[in-house]
Amino acid sequence: MSEIINLNKESFEKVVSSSDKTTLIDFWAPWCGPCKALGPTLEELNNELQDQVDIYKVNVDENTALAQEHGVQSIPTILVYKNGSISQTLVGLKSKEELKEIIQS
Repeated sequence: MSEIINLNKESFEKVVSSSDKTTLIDFWAPWCGPCKALGPTLEELNNELQDQVDIYKVNVDENTALAQEHGVQSIPTILVYKNGSISQTLVGLKSKEELKEIIQS
């Protein structure tokens, strides 16, 4: 069981370029209700699918420039990376089933 790691600008670039698995980056804030609701879902997926996906978080309050650089205007926003490139941008609360399907496609 691995914990979801919070990223900053430096660690973000390393993670995205080095992963050979699907990578989900959750842009969130501690005051955001839907972000809080999404947290347990991401933790479950992180534990259940750890051989298929790497999941990370970026706190937009602490990393404003990084959020702006990636066009994050609403939260939660999840950037889905496959082979080091963004394959999808998901905005808003998503179900576990929706996310699982994206990871496994």
